[in-house]
Amino acid sequence: MRWILPSDRVPEAWFNVAPHLDEPLQPPLHPATLQPVGPDDLAPLFPMALIAQEMSAEPWIDVPGEVLDILKLWRPTPLVRATRLEQALGTPAHIYYKDESVSPAGSHKPNTAVAQAFYNKAEGVNRLSTETGAGQWGSALAFATSLFDMECKVYMVRASFQQKPYRRVMMETWGATVEQSPVDDPAHPGSLGTAISDAVREAATRADTHYSLGSVLNHVLLHQTVIGLEAKEQLQQAGVEKPDVVIGCCGGGSNFGGLALPFVPDRDVQLLAVEPSSCPTLTEGRFEYDFGDTAGLTPLLAMYTLGHDFVPPPIHAGGLRYHGDAPLICNLVKSGRIQATAYPQSKVFEGAVQFARTQGTIPAPETAHAIRATIDEALKAKEEGVERVILFGYSGHGLLDLGAYDDYLNGRLDAG
Repeated sequence: MRWILPSDRVPEAWFNVAPHLDEPLQPPLHPATLQPVGPDDLAPLFPMALIAQEMSAEPWIDVPGEVLDILKLWRPTPLVRATRLEQALGTPAHIYYKDESVSPAGSHKPNTAVAQAFYNKAEGVNRLSTETGAGQWGSALAFATSLFDMECKVYMVRASFQQKPYRRVMMETWGATVEQSPVDDPAHPGSLGTAISDAVREAATRADTHYSLGSVLNHVLLHQTVIGLEAKEQLQQAGVEKPDVVIGCCGGGSNFGGLALPFVPDRDVQLLAVEPSSCPTLTEGRFEYDFGDTAGLTPLLAMYTLGHDFVPPPIHAGGLRYHGDAPLICNLVKSGRIQATAYPQSKVFEGAVQFARTQGTIPAPETAHAIRATIDEALKAKEEGVERVILFGYSGHGLLDLGAYDDYLNGRLDAG
């Protein structure tokens, strides 16, 4: 069963969770002075409209009409009930998922890529630099910049560059230039931290270039809230007042935040972020100020962190290998509003294959983390004999990640 809204139901305003926090966010600090950053500090990297959104306390922020017109190319995305998975598990739980894989780039990432490209173009910036892990964000920004006739330079984590060549091809098809990161150490497997350093360094040293980030920052999560806002309306169509639990994979926080943040005011809805055991930022990290990149070029953010020099193993869920997490998500984890859990990739792929063999579609390795937790939540409902409504984020398809499935199916996948 699927619930599809008409194109005129794409949300016309983004939901800002900041007014709903129990404790206000701690300000980002300048890397040189360690004082709170202001708009002028961020202006070399971002357009003023995004800086205003980053610091806004307004509960709703209007979506520009030109952004809405592009989002309508694939939005609203479907809400699907996973009835075949429910039957295979023998669970009384009702499982729904928000399918973001239908976007041109195959994931949730274009929701913010389009907005960021629009605001930069409106300020006269025609070139963007960025980083990407598994390639989903780089693909999304390449797509968005192509629509606005802009140049795009992507620094891709070296391990993912080598594991996922067709992500690079996708970016190049949309006109982007892709380079392995770190650029100054060909033997280094790379991390999102090193790729951010490369991209920020380029933007800071070129007058014609701004930096664009696919996760972590407030304005990125803001743009992604179209996911949860649509899901709320679609659940109503399905006869569900509200879910019992909302589940999403979490690396930097954009996918999970997009789905979960609109449910933060609903205090009786459990929110569960799922991360890899090999990069357990929320479950094992320290809450403290840390740089967003390896080289220490970015402002320091108050977040759970494994340390900005953390180099994760080259697992296939490249988008979940960030050393930190979005300050908004970390704030809510610290306050207890969001819970977090971690899984090894062997268990994650086990769940992904079960989903593919029941529901039919092949999820991205990142998405499979949410599926693993959803399966366990549904089995818990079966054990307890209770009917629970589970909503999870299907953040992207895995059709460009088949090498990972090949490794899993043939026993070559590292269990961690």
